[in-house]
Amino acid sequence: MESFESGEGMTTSPQGSGELKFVSLADSVFERIENDILSGKFRPGDTYTECTLSKLFGVSRTPVREAIRRLEQEGLIRITTKGAEILGVDMQDLEDIYEIRGRLEGLAAKKCAKKITDEELASLKEIIELHEFYTQKGLSDKIKDTDSEFHETIYAVCGSDIYSSVLSSLHRRIRKYRKLSVQNPTRAAQAAKEHREIYTALENHDGNLAEKLTAQHIENAHKNIINSFNE
Repeated sequence: MESFESGEGMTTSPQGSGELKFVSLADSVFERIENDILSGKFRPGDTYTECTLSKLFGVSRTPVREAIRRLEQEGLIRITTKGAEILGVDMQDLEDIYEIRGRLEGLAAKKCAKKITDEELASLKEIIELHEFYTQKGLSDKIKDTDSEFHETIYAVCGSDIYSSVLSSLHRRIRKYRKLSVQNPTRAAQAAKEHREIYTALENHDGNLAEKLTAQHIENAHKNIINSFNE
């Protein structure tokens, strides 16, 4: 297992600009555990002690303790007498997340339609074309990545840090379910078509249509996930 620890108690990661992003050790542990929970590697009901997690990630118990505190605040774990119990995202959480996303992301798209520039449209179009290509090839991991890029671009362009922060967090929390969704070829193809329709509304700076299409897109994704579970 790769250790996170370094002499300064910090880790670095390269950025596209060539700069280095410094992340605290507790942040690194938090992100790793969060990812393992949201991806389904750590399953709901599993319990881990500070000692177990510190050995698993090759760090001391101090950053693990801080990560656990933050994960509890996020509602992803529950502290018990036996340790940190994994809660993850259950079906009720999923219902709530999609309800919020349907309303908030539609408004974000409406804001985006008013502000988006030609350069930003060109970038979004490139993402859509890649998404369509990966969809045709059936590359589910790439489909999921470009789907995330599409939505994250709208969050960023809408011009509100609050919208962007909340929506990015919600999008990240349903990572496991989104992976299930993109593995359905029919839904993946339909989602690509819906992305293209939303793009056209943004290109025409039609905020009301962008809001309507985005809300419907989120609802369609929600229905697909529910149907997948029922099947």
